[in-house]
Amino acid sequence: MPVTVKLDDLLYAKRMTLTELAERVDITLANLSILKTGKAKAIRFSTLEAICKVLECQPGDLLGFEEGEG
Repeated sequence: MPVTVKLDDLLYAKRMTLTELAERVDITLANLSILKTGKAKAIRFSTLEAICKVLECQPGDLLGFEEGEG
């Protein structure tokens, strides 16, 4: 998959658990885990906005694009 999710790195930098982020963003832990592992097919802009707000980051900090994969 050429689009990568860098949620682990951001959580580590903020010293936050996935469970804590799920509670703050009001998303299920299962759905957040699907996003974290890169298995999500889509993400709502409202969810992306909420994650970025809690982690104090930009969407580009959370998502990346790797040429040549996929």
